Amino acid sequence: MERDPGPGGARRALGRLLEAVLASRGEANAVFDILAVLQSEDQEEIQEAVRACSRLFGALLERGELFVGQLPPEETVMAGSQGATRKYKMWMRHRYHSCCNRLGELLAHPSFQVKELALGTLMKFVQLEGAHPLEKPKWEGNYLFPRPLFKMVVEGLLSLEEDRSLLLSQFREYLEHDDIRYHTMQAASDVVARVANGHPEEHRRAFQLMWLGFLKHKLPLSICKKVLVIMHDSILPHLAQPSLMIDFLTRAYDIGGAISLLALNGLFILIHKHNLEYPDFYRKLYGLLDPSVFHVKYRARFFHLADLFLSSSHLPAYLVAAFAKRLSRLALTAPPEALLMVLPFICNLLRRHPACRVLVHRPGSPELDADPYDPGEEDPAKSRALESSLWELQALQRHYHPEVSKAASVINQVLSVPEVSLAPLLELTAFEVFERDLKKKGPESVPLEFIPARGLLGRRDDLCAQHFTLS
Repeated sequence: MERDPGPGGARRALGRLLEAVLASRGEANAVFDILAVLQSEDQEEIQEAVRACSRLFGALLERGELFVGQLPPEETVMAGSQGATRKYKMWMRHRYHSCCNRLGELLAHPSFQVKELALGTLMKFVQLEGAHPLEKPKWEGNYLFPRPLFKMVVEGLLSLEEDRSLLLSQFREYLEHDDIRYHTMQAASDVVARVANGHPEEHRRAFQLMWLGFLKHKLPLSICKKVLVIMHDSILPHLAQPSLMIDFLTRAYDIGGAISLLALNGLFILIHKHNLEYPDFYRKLYGLLDPSVFHVKYRARFFHLADLFLSSSHLPAYLVAAFAKRLSRLALTAPPEALLMVLPFICNLLRRHPACRVLVHRPGSPELDADPYDPGEEDPAKSRALESSLWELQALQRHYHPEVSKAASVINQVLSVPEVSLAPLLELTAFEVFERDLKKKGPESVPLEFIPARGLLGRRDDLCAQHFTLS
C-alpha cells in the first residue's frame, strides 16, 4: 500500500482500498494491503486499519458475500473447480478469519485504545454473524450463535499474563443481552476449567470466586435456569469447594417449578460426590410431587431425575413407600400418557425395595375412608405410607384405557427382577397414545344383537310410527 505522507495519510489510503474492494471483486487482492496495516507498529495506523476492517467485513457479512457452510482449506479452494462466485466467497471468508484472529491478538496490545477498538469490532462481527450466520441452520428459523468467534473473544478477555479488568468493564455493556450472558458463562467455564486442569490450586479458587460473585446477585429466572442446567458438569467439578454452592441451590429450590427440580439435581451431586450432609433433600423432592407434575413441560426431566434420586437400594423402606404411595394417589387423576410412565415407575420402586412389596400384598387392604396414609403430611417419614397399601393401582386396573389397565395389572404378578426401562415412556404424549390406538387392528367381525328401529320411538304400530316412519 502506498502511504500518503502527513497526518491522515493512512486513513485516506485505507479508504481508497476499502472502496475499491467493495466496488469490484476484481480488486479483492487489495484486502491483503488492508490486513497488512493491522500488523503495523504505529498505534494510529492500527486503529485506522481496524476501522477499515470493521466497515469492509461488516458490509460483506450484510451483503452475503462470505461463504456459508463448512469452509474447506484454502489450498482446496484455490485448486478446486468451483464457480467464480463460490470461490470468491470462500477466499474472502478466509481473509475474514485472518482479520478476526488478528483482532483477537490485538486484545493484548499495549494501547488500551487499540484493545477497546478491537473488542468493539469483534463484538460487531458477533452481532452480524448472529443475523447472517456463516453456518447452515439445521432447520428453518433456527438461531445460530457464533460460538467459535465469541469464545475467542472471551479467551482474550481472560488473560493469564495481565490484568484486563479495564477491558472487562467495557465488555459489561454487552451482558445486558440474554444470549451474550449465557454464552459468556459457557465460554468462561470452558476457559477457566481448561486452565484449572494445569493449575489445580489458584485457578480453581479464581473460578470459584467468579461464580460465587456472579450468583450472589438476584438473577432473572431465565439465567438462573441456564446456570442450573450446566451446574452439574460445567461448574461443580471445577470448584475448589463445591459445597459453597449450597446457598445458591437452596435459594433456587425455593423458587418452585422446574427451577426447584434443577436445584435438587445440583444438591444430589453435592450429596453423592462431595459428601454433603443435607437431610432435607428427599423431603424437598417429596414436596414437588403434586398433580401438576403430570402436565408440565418438564415432566420427562422430572421423572428422569426422580428415578436417579431413588435409584439407591440403601434408602429406608418408609421413604420409598411414601414416594410410591404419593405417586399412586396422584395417578388416580393423571392422564393416560402419564400413567403409562408412572405405573412402571412405581413397579420399579417395588423391584428395588422388596420391603415395600407389603403395600401390594397386605391382606385386608384398607379402603379410602380407612387409609392410614396422610397425603397432607410434608414429611415422608410421618406420612404412615408403609402402613397403607397401593389400592389405587387396583382401582386403575379398571381404567377405561386398556393399556393403562394392563400396566396397573402388573402388580398382580410376581415382579420380574430386571427393571422396566423408562426412557421410551418419559416423552410419551397424548397424541402418540391416540395415534397408537388408531393403528391397532380390531377383529374383522364383532357379533352384535339389536332390533332395528321401525318408528321414532322404536314401536311399529304406535301413533308416532304412523307419521315418522324411518326409511
